[in-house]
Amino acid sequence: MHICVLGAGIVGLACAWELQRQGHQVTVVDQATPGAGTSSGNGAQLSYSYVAPLADASIWRQLPHLLLAGDSPLKLRPRLDPQQWRWGLAFLAACNARAAADGTARLLSLAAVSRVGFEAMRAELAPGDAPFCDFSATGKLVLYRSREGLEAAGGQIALQRRLGAPEQAVVTPEECVRLEPALAQYARRIAGGVHTPSECAADCLKVCQALAAALAQRGVRFVLGHAAEAFDLRAGRVQAVQTAAGPVQADLFVMALGTASVRFGRQLGAYLPVYPLKGYSITVPVDAAPGAAPRVSVTDTARKTVFARLGDRLRVAGMAELVGEDLAIPQDRVDTLVAATKAVFPQAARDFGAPQPWAGLRPATPRGTPIVGRVGRAPRNMLFNTGHGALGFTLAFGSAAEIAALAAAGP
Repeated sequence: MHICVLGAGIVGLACAWELQRQGHQVTVVDQATPGAGTSSGNGAQLSYSYVAPLADASIWRQLPHLLLAGDSPLKLRPRLDPQQWRWGLAFLAACNARAAADGTARLLSLAAVSRVGFEAMRAELAPGDAPFCDFSATGKLVLYRSREGLEAAGGQIALQRRLGAPEQAVVTPEECVRLEPALAQYARRIAGGVHTPSECAADCLKVCQALAAALAQRGVRFVLGHAAEAFDLRAGRVQAVQTAAGPVQADLFVMALGTASVRFGRQLGAYLPVYPLKGYSITVPVDAAPGAAPRVSVTDTARKTVFARLGDRLRVAGMAELVGEDLAIPQDRVDTLVAATKAVFPQAARDFGAPQPWAGLRPATPRGTPIVGRVGRAPRNMLFNTGHGALGFTLAFGSAAEIAALAAAGP
């Protein structure tokens, strides 16, 4: 078939990769260059084994602090937006143990498939030991400030073990430092952590660029710099997507436009429970001195901040804001990430004076699991692939495999 993928972020490009490998003719449409949107400055972690839905029962206990504290990583700006309120109420309804367990099972299953797909892609594009997009497989530490939080993490590990996740361990502050010496000055402020040796990291923007280049060489057509505008609907099917460059006709379409998928889904008769969770990152050059900057990926749960080493750079990302389609970068958010870095890894950067800031809109569902496949009354030849939240990079090749399976079954 001829398949049109709408979106050239990591989710859309992973779809294009899997579909082209199946032998389909593929066209990718995006208003920007590959990876230029939410994929460009994300947290860089590939969290295949230690996953947890955003909504879980502990949110109720944390909610007053998250909503009211001045240094809270969560920010809510109420709007006259029914979608925001509908999403928020659905999110709170999903904050229970059963929904979290179901979400964990779905995420782990999808992540396991995604790991296989990502590794197969990496082996093709960088055979042997060739460097690839600042990829590293040095594991991950998730840090907990309180004993209560660490005990809850132990319960999550037990659940994930029952679901077949790779080996993980609860470790003491001293063991955290042995695993990552750059934590030496921070260890006294934590109760411990969870160590997952199998986790990875990479520069998602570089992966997108490498994928786009490889796909173009293999005959995939790219229509870039032209946003999707509307759809040509006839006989209950999408015949073409309209762009400023002209219509793009196809047999099957894949909607991988992140938060913009909501608006287009509405045009097609599908309600998508997806809302943008705004996040921020900074990227700073690391100090090359041994033990100064981390090699292991680190998540500080108290600050809701992740740290990932990308070659000679450190990516620091975090926060979640329900503020609509707002991509402004207030200085205080940059300052918060700089302060977090100085607190956890005070010797990490050669220069904190000019961090490279970024903001992106993570397309999140209330339950934290993505929407993959056909939705509602939308035409059957439109497949949706959105709602990955903060796990878009991790889950991209897993959801792409599911899209490819649906495509193989025919439009």
